[in-house]
Amino acid sequence: MKESLDVSRRRLLRQMAGLSLVPSLAQVAAIEALAQRASQHEKQPPTPPVESPFTPEEEQFLDDLEHANFLFFWEQGNPTTGLIKDRCNVRTTDKSVAASIASTGFGLTAICIAERRGFISHADARLRVLHTLSFLWHKLPTHRGFFYHFANINTGERIWDSEASSVDTAILLCGILTCGQHFEDKDIRELAHAIFDRVDWTWLSEDTTLLSHGWTPEMGFIPSRWDLYSELMMMYLLGMGSTTHPLHSEAWFAWKRTTFEYDGMRYVGSFAPLFVHQYSQAWFDFRNKRDQYADYFQNSVIATDVHRRFCIELNVDFPDYSNALWGITASDSPHGYVAWGGPPATGPIDGTVVPSAAGGSLPFMPHETLRVLRTIHDHYPNAWSRYGFVNAFNPLTGWYDTDVIGIDTGITMLMAENTRTGFVWETFMKNPEAQRGMTTAGFNPYTPESSQKSS
Repeated sequence: MKESLDVSRRRLLRQMAGLSLVPSLAQVAAIEALAQRASQHEKQPPTPPVESPFTPEEEQFLDDLEHANFLFFWEQGNPTTGLIKDRCNVRTTDKSVAASIASTGFGLTAICIAERRGFISHADARLRVLHTLSFLWHKLPTHRGFFYHFANINTGERIWDSEASSVDTAILLCGILTCGQHFEDKDIRELAHAIFDRVDWTWLSEDTTLLSHGWTPEMGFIPSRWDLYSELMMMYLLGMGSTTHPLHSEAWFAWKRTTFEYDGMRYVGSFAPLFVHQYSQAWFDFRNKRDQYADYFQNSVIATDVHRRFCIELNVDFPDYSNALWGITASDSPHGYVAWGGPPATGPIDGTVVPSAAGGSLPFMPHETLRVLRTIHDHYPNAWSRYGFVNAFNPLTGWYDTDVIGIDTGITMLMAENTRTGFVWETFMKNPEAQRGMTTAGFNPYTPESSQKSS
């Protein structure tokens, strides 16, 4: 059995267990009955898309990319439990059974996008979501409402002694709340709010304003805290948006926002890969808003441009990097999973290209990032698969990953859709939990200077 490179973002995990359990079908009849009881009226037409920044040809490319990404979440999810694999080997018949709750959260949002775009029928999408939310509510183990990072895709059993994860639960909740708003369905909405309301944020913040990365039955709270700018924003905002177990507003002001400067450009960042500027913004719409510290959308625009320039300057050592091919973020490598990026260089960087670096930044620099994705697609065919781009590849050595990873496939799909239509932002931000969280954090609308100059 090959060695797995399963992602944890904070630590590497052990070899994949050779589990092969048969899916339980105990819930299918009950959920099918729920589906039959549901209202049969036609959905209202979706809100017309915002004006796309892309040409028809570019739109078609992104449509094909999103469809391929969606197939991962649909085909590599268990139809009974709704859980979705953490990763999948696209070169063989993948028999792994490791699901991640973060991949499932991206997948729930992917189903909403797919239903809207006509990749699947409303009935099929709705039924899969009902299966998933029912399993999450009734069967998947939790602690104080927080879900364990990794679970058996067929049974929901916790695997690898994984933690009840604060940020991965937040990613799952974002997907759940998106479904609650997208499907005009009483059963889905009630399940979504029940799952969200069960999360006990006050337990996680009982003796601190800085939340722990998670908790395990064996060791208790993980000592690491969410204390520096990163993908943490979604977690704190969701916690402050809760009505049952809300975080105090102090939590938003407790984490550090370190200012970096590169080539005369200043932005809030951290010594971490590019994805930290992407994940929260897949759901939360920070456009034309700011708190007392920053405009986080414009901050990600700057951080993306800085990363592009950083990669291009590495061309001296890695001649594959150029304006048409750049992007490094946490990914697989021939030597294992690496949390690489920069600036400053976090590595060891070796010329590897990670497609989700550009894909997850599509809203921030649409034309520059799309150019990268089309370059990869057109000139590196081994980097493309049934599910879109493989996780990483190295043009200098000829190495191509065998896997796609759910969270990287997910951030690419969601950000592609947000860039084209704003659909995920528009849908998710209808949730009162999201609105309440941003209000509590002190966000207010404003007109960025760049918009003022162009008007």
